[in-house]
Amino acid sequence: MKNKNLIYLIVFSVIIILVAEIIGFRILNLGKFKIGLLPLIFALILTMLFATKLFRKGIFSKIYTEENVNFAGKYLIIIMLPLMAKYGADVAPRLKEILSIGWIFLLQELGNLGTIIFGLPVAILIGLRREAIGSTLGLGREGELAYISEKYTLNSDEGRGVLSMYIFGTLFGAIFFSIVAPIFLNMGLKVEALAIASGMGSASMMTASSSVLAAIHPEHAETIRAYAAASQLLTSFIGTFTMVFLAVPLQRFLYRKLTGEKRDEK
Repeated sequence: MKNKNLIYLIVFSVIIILVAEIIGFRILNLGKFKIGLLPLIFALILTMLFATKLFRKGIFSKIYTEENVNFAGKYLIIIMLPLMAKYGADVAPRLKEILSIGWIFLLQELGNLGTIIFGLPVAILIGLRREAIGSTLGLGREGELAYISEKYTLNSDEGRGVLSMYIFGTLFGAIFFSIVAPIFLNMGLKVEALAIASGMGSASMMTASSSVLAAIHPEHAETIRAYAAASQLLTSFIGTFTMVFLAVPLQRFLYRKLTGEKRDEK
């Protein structure tokens, strides 16, 4: 069935992009800290604002239809492909430099276990049980979503957990990391280290984090983009193996210890 309201979504998206670009990159000064706000952040805030019940009337009700929301989620990856191609081109000129410190990129993969080590106990503490299995397995992006959906289905408690984190990360992830990155930069961490940390397995989060860093340090923009892109590609490739062979066994062990359940599988 043809989506008659798709044109409203397209026109609305173009207008939001133009408004966000007009606003441009802004620096928010909070004492000694400087937080960079990208046009992407303003675009997210505006689209979230107009999606609220207060504004979701009239023409906005035609923009935020279920069909348009499903369309946007389904074809988001296609929109991100040109961006991934650009990041691939950023990696190539600095490939030799990246390979010379390759072990650091591998080491940062262990950071993906932090959601389990720190997040799982908190999830259990606030009352989650099997939902915690889905919600603390990594950042809840495409890889984790695929694993949980295949193993438990998205209609299970585990599926609802990972789906909640996927939605939450999509809505707030880019905003969060665009704020956190400059805060750590102001705390004294090297821009190269933060660029590597930007490649966390989410294209939107990585783009937000690395773009803010590049805007604050334009003299290192090429290095930041190259490191972030290389880290992102490595996370996407190795992250699956890290999840299956390290994260999942660790999560099962901690879940049994924290809940007393004999099994964490159905």
